[in-house]
Amino acid sequence: MSGARPNILFLMADQHRVDTLPAYGNPTVQTPAIDRIAARGTVFERCYTPSAICTPARASLLTGLHPFEHGLLSNYEWNSGHREELPDGLPTFSAALRDEGYALGHVGKWHVGRHRGPDAYGFEGRHLPGALNPYDDEDYTAWLDEHGYPPFAAHEPVYTSAADGSRGHLIAARLAQPTEATFEAYLADRAIEMLRRFADDGRPFSLSLHYFGPHLPYLLPDEWYDRYDPSEVVLPASMSETFAGKPEVQRTYSAYWGADSFDDAQWRKLTAVYWGYVAMIDHQYGRVLDELDRLGLTDTTAVFATADHGEFTGAHRLNDKGPAMYEDIYRIPGIVSIPGGEPGRRAEFVNLLDFTATILDLAGAPTAGCRGRSLLPLLSGEPAHGWRDELIAEFHGHHFSYAQRMLRTDHHKLVVNPEGIDEFYDLDADPHELHNAIDVPRHAATVRDLRLRLYRELVARGDRFAQWLAFRGGIPESERVRPETAVEARIG
Repeated sequence: MSGARPNILFLMADQHRVDTLPAYGNPTVQTPAIDRIAARGTVFERCYTPSAICTPARASLLTGLHPFEHGLLSNYEWNSGHREELPDGLPTFSAALRDEGYALGHVGKWHVGRHRGPDAYGFEGRHLPGALNPYDDEDYTAWLDEHGYPPFAAHEPVYTSAADGSRGHLIAARLAQPTEATFEAYLADRAIEMLRRFADDGRPFSLSLHYFGPHLPYLLPDEWYDRYDPSEVVLPASMSETFAGKPEVQRTYSAYWGADSFDDAQWRKLTAVYWGYVAMIDHQYGRVLDELDRLGLTDTTAVFATADHGEFTGAHRLNDKGPAMYEDIYRIPGIVSIPGGEPGRRAEFVNLLDFTATILDLAGAPTAGCRGRSLLPLLSGEPAHGWRDELIAEFHGHHFSYAQRMLRTDHHKLVVNPEGIDEFYDLDADPHELHNAIDVPRHAATVRDLRLRLYRELVARGDRFAQWLAFRGGIPESERVRPETAVEARIG
């Protein structure tokens, strides 16, 4: 890429499964806007979140730091004693872009902290906190009135059932509003207004448009609720999950979410509704991309399309996300188009921190403090010399504290669970991660190697979780790095 610094349009969804997109092989769902970005840019086949929880992932995107470093480890709504705001003084890509003369805008879901919104980090934009569409937001209700649209109302709710037979969680409902009155349309309108202001301003800009969906509950107008035929849905093989040989927390979480409340036909319908939500958001992305075209900015704007994490949607008899480090929630869409880039597909492991580094690099800002790596060489079609051959993710809890670390390589996955049995998956033989082979003798050497690789990387990062790996065994004494306490230092 050469020439003037590009504008940046960052499109992020919440709980967006990769397998809903044609760019990743779905033959049924129609997402023409995301397809447009993919046709002009690069589809990263193996893109991952650093943590499959909204706040840790979004804080990592903002700061370029690992979750254990920035300290926002869980969503504030379900906080288990973790901090609720970023510590003062941490780097942010917004501060770096502002120093480079960029105009900054944020529209939609924030969820980086409880009280500090995007304005606290230099963005123009309103603070919309929390996990779900705030249908009572005063600006949204005023927008409805201004356009003569009907107020929010939903009917035909679909709930799970709790173990005692009582009503469980709301999963979906029909929205008694037309598409143009949805919260998703409102956010697109506000993003388009901001685009126009930035175009008039003349400075390079970075605009983030973050949607609250397709996070459950799926509240959609009939047009999208019924858009896809449930008979076209192929349910994931992992719905045959037994939890045999796996951490007990997964069985408990399955019961909490009531995923077994629905039979196959109901799950096909709910999955089809989820697909409709994906398509509805894509429709709004398309409106924003059309405005980019109309303003003559498409050829000078880098566009990102991604998500903070995925969603189970019944896979592994689970819903939402939580203490289970499966591909369903850790692998995310990663599609990037840059001016002058080389369209194509890449198989390298990348994550949201790499997007942070790429944003900084696009703006000509230093990337040294970012834990990610700029994707500009890959986006320009260059060979991936020396690129990482593994990926690490972390989890700290949701609803309750629960620590995990994951190492994902080309063919295998190791998940370390201090409060339960560890997990090892041979992804070639078991792509649906149904069989925990942690104790299978023929995999013993591979498991030892993965433990050591994970340990070394955690030590290099300064992640104290490494001490637990050493305690559990399998780490040679010569490799161990044990922090010395003040008492030990005096005893000698």
